Amino acid sequence: MLIHACVFVLTVSAFCLDGLAQVDTPAFETEVKSAFVWGEDKVNGANSSSVADPRTGQRIHKLEYGGIEVSSRIGFERIARGEVGEFIEYTAAVVNSTGRVALLRVGGVSVDEGTARQVHISQEHRHRREKDYDTDVAELSKLYCLTSGFLSTDNLVSADPQGGVLVIEPSAALTVTVVARDPSHYSIRCSSEGCHPVGALRYFVTVNGRDYVFLWPGRSVPYCGD
Repeated sequence: MLIHACVFVLTVSAFCLDGLAQVDTPAFETEVKSAFVWGEDKVNGANSSSVADPRTGQRIHKLEYGGIEVSSRIGFERIARGEVGEFIEYTAAVVNSTGRVALLRVGGVSVDEGTARQVHISQEHRHRREKDYDTDVAELSKLYCLTSGFLSTDNLVSADPQGGVLVIEPSAALTVTVVARDPSHYSIRCSSEGCHPVGALRYFVTVNGRDYVFLWPGRSVPYCGD
């Protein structure tokens, strides 16, 4: 069932992924008429699934509806050694199995109650200056999640993209990758089992006017940094 509203507010009271503990999740707004949420098949009518990435072993979440399939991969890495903060990076792969052109828009990213700021991805080397890491610019060569091949570098979407809509031809696929800065000051929690983001991460992409929303509890987000 599609959820129709001029402003869609998604609030998930509890969510469990792959046996992980439940986490509190934030309200999330998008100005579209309908949305699909991964893991809520009985509510929104789309089909959710999850598979292991054959290269990394990490989970890939998929949402499929009406010939459109959106796959979600996600990871995080520290901004820099000795610096507070982290980059949240995700890849969304959209397969258009319909006979019509599909239109894709990259949506927002949130971490609990805060909106993660999408950063500009620089292709050039930048000499570090004072407060460089307080800016919303990331150097591609230093984003290990991307340069290692963990996430795709096809169609990197910077904070200042030249166009807001990407076209996916019939029976074709397109991949986009976004880098955002976690808004939390203390955004990483470490234990004997490793480090992971604090809170719940959420992002969406919009295909043909419908939001495809993915929720990742922090403990399920893999570290893909150097």
